Amino acid sequence: MAGNFWQSSHYTQWILETQDILRERQADLKILSEEEYQKLMIFFANLIQALGEQLKVRQQVIATATVYLKRFYARNSLKCIDPLLMAPTCLFLASKVEEFGVISNNRLLSTCQGVIKNKYSHAYPPEFNYRMNQVFECEFFLLETMDCCLVLYHPYRPLTQYVHDLGQDDLLPLAWRIVNDSLRTDICLLYPPYLIALSCLHMACVIKQKDAKRWFAELSVDMDKVLEITRHILKLYELWKNYDEKKEIGSLLSKMPKPKTSPSRPPSQGPNGQEKGQSQQSVQ
Repeated sequence: MAGNFWQSSHYTQWILETQDILRERQADLKILSEEEYQKLMIFFANLIQALGEQLKVRQQVIATATVYLKRFYARNSLKCIDPLLMAPTCLFLASKVEEFGVISNNRLLSTCQGVIKNKYSHAYPPEFNYRMNQVFECEFFLLETMDCCLVLYHPYRPLTQYVHDLGQDDLLPLAWRIVNDSLRTDICLLYPPYLIALSCLHMACVIKQKDAKRWFAELSVDMDKVLEITRHILKLYELWKNYDEKKEIGSLLSKMPKPKTSPSRPPSQGPNGQEKGQSQQSVQ
């Protein structure tokens, strides 16, 4: 594990450019509008959150799983692997990487079954039809896409440090929730976690009407980047305001590109987009 963020694979390989993400998404954006794509990614991030809460894992495990999901679909079309399979797979892998412990096979499948039946009956039939052999195979493709870059740095730790330095501990719960919300955007793929933490803290200051201008002015950071991140999060909240998931998700899922019955293997791409091997077949 790298001693700090700047030496890690997170920084050297997985801070991406917006145009690279959009280029990889072109196949999906021929079928879905950008807003529809974002609504689907919000839905699957919410699914990971619901599964994680039911499994009683730490928020950091849920955050890691959500970033894994975003990394996979930053390099692959939605039709490569069903996100309904990828979401629990990301959580399964994240629980091991974050040293929460291995989630047992039966517990993972029964939790998926229960959450789909009780919370997502408006989106899916009550049966969760995937089995552990498919989760294991999906995990292999996920590891390959991420080039085994598994260690993540999240905004939570720098956020806690900044709040204490500012001397406004009452801002932490709100800023923490904004960090959680930010996982529904692409900013975890675009910006270092310390800038995301500063943006969420800045938003919390504005909402709570705390004057922290002097503290922010004394920071040696690019405030234009902080404000860019803020705009991404505000755009998410604007989208959320008019997004009725229960009414819209059924038509979005039916429109979403689907894996074939025997889908071709996802392109074996590393974090910089280079294809490593020829397409092979995998069994879903």
